[in-house]
Amino acid sequence: MGITTLCYIEKDDSYLMLHRIVKKNDVNKDKWIGVGGHFEHGESPEDCLFREVKEETGLTLTSFRFCGLVTFLSDMGTEKEAWEYMCLYHADGFTGEVKECDEGVLEWVKKEDVMNLELWEGDKLFLRYMDEKRPFFSLKLEYIKGELISAHLDGKKLRI
Repeated sequence: MGITTLCYIEKDDSYLMLHRIVKKNDVNKDKWIGVGGHFEHGESPEDCLFREVKEETGLTLTSFRFCGLVTFLSDMGTEKEAWEYMCLYHADGFTGEVKECDEGVLEWVKKEDVMNLELWEGDKLFLRYMDEKRPFFSLKLEYIKGELISAHLDGKKLRI
């Protein structure tokens, strides 16, 4: 079980994407994702967001939006059934310069090209909802052997 944040930082119609090619035994190995990570003791979602973005990118956020809560169920964790709550953010203001990341390679990718990257299927859903500026949403994603088998948006089953 875990509680995490994930942030998609936007600049000039591009997202800062993290290509996860560095860490061994990484559930996100070879995938492209936003930046973020696990909460530390006593952190609020925003505390975790600011810390993780700073650690992974060197940037300090100045403008962001809490887009939704994503619930993951998966058989790929160390427990028989792993689950995670992820707080999803979009940011469009920051200060600082992008630095190297020890979790992968950071790259600005045009938003129109993001869906062509190696993404999790569920990420394609929440990226679309985020881009549509949909009001705060709850998305539940269930994976078996890395394949998305069910998705629910605000409690309603989606056809996938």
